[in-house]
Amino acid sequence: QVQFVESGGGLVQPGGSLRLSCAASGLPVNYQAIGWFRQAPGKEREGVSSISRVDGNTYYSDSVKGRFTISKNSAAKAVYLQMNSLKPEDTADYYCAVKSWYRKGAPLDPKGYDYWGQGIQVTVSS
Repeated sequence: QVQFVESGGGLVQPGGSLRLSCAASGLPVNYQAIGWFRQAPGKEREGVSSISRVDGNTYYSDSVKGRFTISKNSAAKAVYLQMNSLKPEDTADYYCAVKSWYRKGAPLDPKGYDYWGQGIQVTVSS
């Protein structure tokens, strides 16, 4: 059974930084990737960033490219999302998710991910 512990969310002023952490256990064998997604009120869930298990390739949405950085600690089975220069439009619930080896879809397509964390709130406001 896949379980996630997400942490690091909260309230931050515009221009500030937060670091989200996702510690996973029970990961499926040979999973493809772990990703971060977000969902703002009234909006669809969107891909933010993902990192491939095998080659470490990283992917970012255009809206966060250059501001957010995804990284992983394989030994600790953890993935991090460093978020800098935060904007009010970054306000959302953030989720980490795992994509099993057989799943299809683009790296940031939520439909391709089959195990999800419970989400953590990020609010960017003055």
